[in-house]
Amino acid sequence: MTIEIKSPTFPESVADGTVANWVKKEGESVAQDEILAEIETDKVVLEVVAPSDGVLTKIIKNEGDIVNSAEVIGQFDETAAALNEQDKTSKKADETNTPIIKKEEEQGVKIEANTKKSGPAAKKLIVENNLDSSLIKASGKDQRITKADVINHLESSVVSLEPSPSASSSTNSSLRPEKRVPMSRLRNTIAKRLVSVQQETAMLTTFNEVDMLPIKELRAKYGQEFEKEHGVKLGFMGFFVVAAVQALKKFPVVNASIDGSDVVYHGYQDIGVAVSTERGLVVPVIKDADAKSLPELEKSIVEYSEKARDTKLTIEEMQGGTFTISNGGVFGSLLSTPILNAPQTAILGMHSIQERPVAMNGEVVIRPMMYLAMSYDHRLLDGKEAVRFLVSIKEQLESPERLLLNL
Repeated sequence: MTIEIKSPTFPESVADGTVANWVKKEGESVAQDEILAEIETDKVVLEVVAPSDGVLTKIIKNEGDIVNSAEVIGQFDETAAALNEQDKTSKKADETNTPIIKKEEEQGVKIEANTKKSGPAAKKLIVENNLDSSLIKASGKDQRITKADVINHLESSVVSLEPSPSASSSTNSSLRPEKRVPMSRLRNTIAKRLVSVQQETAMLTTFNEVDMLPIKELRAKYGQEFEKEHGVKLGFMGFFVVAAVQALKKFPVVNASIDGSDVVYHGYQDIGVAVSTERGLVVPVIKDADAKSLPELEKSIVEYSEKARDTKLTIEEMQGGTFTISNGGVFGSLLSTPILNAPQTAILGMHSIQERPVAMNGEVVIRPMMYLAMSYDHRLLDGKEAVRFLVSIKEQLESPERLLLNL
């Protein structure tokens, strides 16, 4: 029985995808739920799996082709036929991580690459670029290396190349190697959105600083008990989410967005938490954050962070959001200007906690201070409201009892 293999059904926010990698080849036998192909969208990499035991009989959409939602990309013969000897040999080689040796006679070079369960497209890039696959972070199912993983590895690495004969003859004194790789779909989308935000919004940033001693003392006093009771560590981000939710309720225009000539006021607080991954910045969204307790928020933050780094976030988990929090402090940033996450009105930037001398009650004391930055769209939000919103967050964090009393 022949079955059409289709790309995943994309949500309305995703126009199309790209065939990043065919894991299986035409004529290859597969088991049910094994990965056939990987589709890269603007936000995530989606897996296409075998509906049952059978054979992939035809590939219609090749790697690099653009596909629409639920479009036919291949054909599958539903059968319980046993794996042929070639497939068995291939699988055995994958399981034992047998090195693949490709001879390039023109250059007299022997390139070795460990496949580490990599797909054919990824395998080709690994061999062509003389890469060690053990250094490539795998994001596919069962630690499979995808084509996107190899591209991301190339983007983040300094690759040394042998100069061509023509180049060496013309510039013997200065060898300046270069490597050109295609921009990943996610990175390309991020680039376009950032430029769009700069061009289409009137973005300004207001700054403040917060004394983090009360929160640090609270974590030191109750951190172990909190973890024992709820199974998750008491972090900083949970406090910022709670403070942001309560400040958004006081200043609903910060929670609004512009849609054409209309202002949309959202009667809920969906907080996006920016997470940096090897593929780029992603923003999973904590839906109905106003209805969640601090332990529930901390669990959501940890879960989404882990899924983001393992490229397991779904499109639904990154859709929406009425306000975003970004923490550049985890990388050591002392002060920065966060860029709006359109169509949202504002974004809060956290930074490193640094002990600094500050004046308190006429005395100079050393306190753990954090700079806060809030970028906002001046088309909708006036400076007075933006400043008051940020001051509200500062006051709640410096007096944690305000978080409990909704002040």
